[in-house]
Amino acid sequence: MISNTPQPSKDWYMYVIRTACNSLYCGVTTDVSRRFKEHQSGGAKSAKYVRGKHPLKLAVSCVVGSKSDALKAEYRFKKLSKLRKEKLCLTEDLLKQWVCTLF
Repeated sequence: MISNTPQPSKDWYMYVIRTACNSLYCGVTTDVSRRFKEHQSGGAKSAKYVRGKHPLKLAVSCVVGSKSDALKAEYRFKKLSKLRKEKLCLTEDLLKQWVCTLF
């Protein structure tokens, strides 16, 4: 039997959020818009790091592939300098190119 309900994406994304104090928060998810709304709500599902740092802006996101690859990319992104992170957040293409060099 074929279901008409949309299937959740199996692709994992890495996303970067810019806070009101101009800091960057990086995370991974299968649904960027849902996850960003959770962060904006400030509720239990939002990251503690972004709570109280509103307004938030989704700086950039890109598809990474598997959950494992997304977590590895997030880990490596968090190790970068602030200047390097800022450069990667200029466009989605720059972030995609950087992710491609990892794998």
